[in-house]
Amino acid sequence: MRKNNQKYVIGVDGGGSKTAAVLVSLQGRILAKHRAGSSHPRNIGIKNAIENLAQAIEKVKGNKKIISVFLGLPATEEEFKLKKNLIKRKLLNNKKIAPIFKGKVVIGSDQLAGFRSGTDEKDGIVLIAGSGSVCHGWKDGKELITDSCGYLSEAGSAFFVGQKALRAVFKDLDERGKKTLLTKLIFQKLKIKTKEDLISLIYSKEPRDVLLSLSVLCDTAAREGDKIAQSILTEAGRELALSANTVIRRLNFRNEKFPLVFIGSMFNSKIILNSTKKEIKKFAPKAEFIRPKVEPVTGAVRLAIEQLNK
Repeated sequence: MRKNNQKYVIGVDGGGSKTAAVLVSLQGRILAKHRAGSSHPRNIGIKNAIENLAQAIEKVKGNKKIISVFLGLPATEEEFKLKKNLIKRKLLNNKKIAPIFKGKVVIGSDQLAGFRSGTDEKDGIVLIAGSGSVCHGWKDGKELITDSCGYLSEAGSAFFVGQKALRAVFKDLDERGKKTLLTKLIFQKLKIKTKEDLISLIYSKEPRDVLLSLSVLCDTAAREGDKIAQSILTEAGRELALSANTVIRRLNFRNEKFPLVFIGSMFNSKIILNSTKKEIKKFAPKAEFIRPKVEPVTGAVRLAIEQLNK
């Protein structure tokens, strides 16, 4: 029997809500996929992030010969840039996945993985709006990141929209603001009946987790004509465009043709997507909008293959 010398790569896309890992042959054939929990070191700590990373990698690697791995992780280009080697060492200490270190293992940005899932260009911008939000651009060896300071800051994200929705509901309940369908939808979703129930539920749990789920309800209310919800989503789009336009301006993309890749579940809202595009087009009319047809982890796979030639 002939010995199997087939070689493989693994791409990993980490995020605030999930971690996706894919095992791929050098010919591009996908052999395994797995999703684990968050691998965001800022949100859940390095230890828990590493546990979820290890789980995702273990589920896809099998007994294959892995020659390259690209780990796209959140916040690695911000406050965790100096802790990449620590993360590597802790992964290496995990006996179940240690064999991947016989090949190349690179820890990079999930933002870069997302960008490369939409284009082969090296210069351009990615705008991410999921549980959190961030804008990251690259040009002529320079790069710039805006609005990546955590969920309390990241405008246009699911947390941002959920928080705005909750404030609108409290105003409705107090008669400090206009009536909104959000109140009914949120009460139904959370299975509560009173304002006191809502307060108790919000503050007895991790508020971030509750608020993230409310962003979807905001889109539902908006599609049913609720003006408050529509206003919240429009504002989210404008905030995302502000982040993108800042990167465009500072990297001198404004009068040039360049790819701008949209990543994240918040762009499933037509109001957010259209509001974002409208504001960016006014500022940078030559921007080429791209919504990838593949998952961001595909960009991590491409980067894993590319690093074999470095």
